[in-house]
Amino acid sequence: MSLARWLVLPVALLLALPPPVAEAARKKATQRPAARSTAATPRPAAARAPAPAPSKAQRLQKIYADYWEASLRLNPLQATFQGDGRWNDQLPNYLSAAFRQQGREFTTEWLARVEAVGEDGLEGQDLLSYRIFVRNARDALEGERFPGWMQPVNQFNNPATLMAMLGSGASAQPFRTAADYDAWARRALGIPALFDQAIANMREGMAAGVVQPRPLMQKVLPQLDALIRPTAEETLFWNPIRNMPEDIPTAERERIAADYKRLVENRLMPAYRRLRGFIATEYLPASRASDGLGALPGGGEWYAYLVRQSTTSDLDPERIHRIGLEEVERIHGEIATVMKQARFRGSMQKFFRFMQTDKRFQFADEEALLAFHRSLEPKVMARVPEYFSLLPKAGFEVRAVEPYRAQSAAGGSYMRPSGDGSRPGVFYVNTYDLPSRKTWDAEDLFLHEAIPGHHFQLALQQELHDLPAFRRFGGETAFTEGWGLYAESLGRDLGLYQDPYSYFGYLQNELWRAIRLVVDTGLHGKGWTRQQVIDYMLENSATSQAEAVAEAERYMAIPGQALAYKTGELKIVQLRRKAQAALGERFDVRAFHAEVLKDGSVPLDVLEAKIDAWIDARQGQPG
Repeated sequence: MSLARWLVLPVALLLALPPPVAEAARKKATQRPAARSTAATPRPAAARAPAPAPSKAQRLQKIYADYWEASLRLNPLQATFQGDGRWNDQLPNYLSAAFRQQGREFTTEWLARVEAVGEDGLEGQDLLSYRIFVRNARDALEGERFPGWMQPVNQFNNPATLMAMLGSGASAQPFRTAADYDAWARRALGIPALFDQAIANMREGMAAGVVQPRPLMQKVLPQLDALIRPTAEETLFWNPIRNMPEDIPTAERERIAADYKRLVENRLMPAYRRLRGFIATEYLPASRASDGLGALPGGGEWYAYLVRQSTTSDLDPERIHRIGLEEVERIHGEIATVMKQARFRGSMQKFFRFMQTDKRFQFADEEALLAFHRSLEPKVMARVPEYFSLLPKAGFEVRAVEPYRAQSAAGGSYMRPSGDGSRPGVFYVNTYDLPSRKTWDAEDLFLHEAIPGHHFQLALQQELHDLPAFRRFGGETAFTEGWGLYAESLGRDLGLYQDPYSYFGYLQNELWRAIRLVVDTGLHGKGWTRQQVIDYMLENSATSQAEAVAEAERYMAIPGQALAYKTGELKIVQLRRKAQAALGERFDVRAFHAEVLKDGSVPLDVLEAKIDAWIDARQGQPG
């Protein structure tokens, strides 16, 4: 999954953008008129033609640019993750009621500005940008009526791990100069107030009956314990001091180290301990025994909203549940074929257990796991030109997931590159619980998170400099994750899946996403329990107990999000088949992939209309 989805910031501020994980924000270029030659004789005023009034499209482009600049100023964390360091020293209390109100007013104001221009007369990308902006803004405002702010902490997303990620020196917050170090020190001063606000919000949730399921909060405690240490030098926040650039003068190095020691020991660790103590002694006892969102007041309506947001479709939870059941049955049939190819005798359940337990499918050590993923890049890239004409300029690298978040992190995730070239795309590989990271699971994971999955789609999107920034840096989960899952299906074309076991890995992961349609809707729409979800996953796929538990709790933490993968993939596959049927020998897979990717992430209905127009245009071309 995209690492963007691990970081959740106030949705009203960003319309429906995924949380920030990427490139430098577009800087405004201040254009000065060229100096006139002193010898030039200006024409009389009457002879000069008046400047033409800006078109609707030009007016909207100016509004979008101003909106983006204002959104970065309002939300400096967004700016930092975009690579724009102008506000790296600021941390607003984004959990406060005042900030939520500011966000509502912000979204309402910019929506009104855009709608005042209107869409009449717009076409092409201009019409597309208008409709995406308006829809996202309206959806964001609709979402404000649901009390997500009362649940600011779970094992999958919380301010404590976000701040640790930033302060570790391994994320978007830069630590290259003394000024960078001072910026983080000033920003970190806001952490105690942010944590205190999280506590206050959770207390309001306790009073309103809007609390997290107990298993999720039980997972938060060890996350906090991993970050709380008796001395600054033992904390994750000391990594930037330990790795301080040598070109910072000695006197500055000593001053910064002393400042950080006071900051960490006197401000940050007490705040982390307060948060930990509140969760352990007050919130955990008040957490709920129910598991799905439907158990909360208004939870059914809340879940239906999240489903629409995640899938960018009008599919309701019941229809998605049925689609999931159909897909599970279809993929089971394909796995039965693989079992015959592998000459495996026994039931599918026995085959699942064999794939999970046979030691031939284990990596020797963490470095072997990382090395295997790194070895896939040249192998895949050798075949990429046969299937892709549109490639990103940015590079990427493979890194291990940081230990402090590895226990609850996905098996793989992706952080998009910065546009200024200072940071490549990063494919994070989770090496925690190494025996559970199977060799047969590695190739499809690489295709999804790296090439040609998230790295191709997200890096290319950032290179679309003619698009408004909210489209370049934003996106729709169904498109982004749907593309990632579709990319897995290209493995044989790209030289992978050369044995039945690695192809099973692809089928297992496709099955996994189909199962999500069943269990996410079951959990939040049909009253399934956490244990029912775990049992269904164990019965119907080759997943381990640990993976099933982690995934079930992920669905509990972020309802609806897991529906996006399979929904998006099914739409892309449907459109490819439609294009192949309509174009016959004229179908060019390179051109199809370019058409899907060339406009960045779009809602699925927009994608369908775009491919339909592409088909019509190619049918009209001479043979």
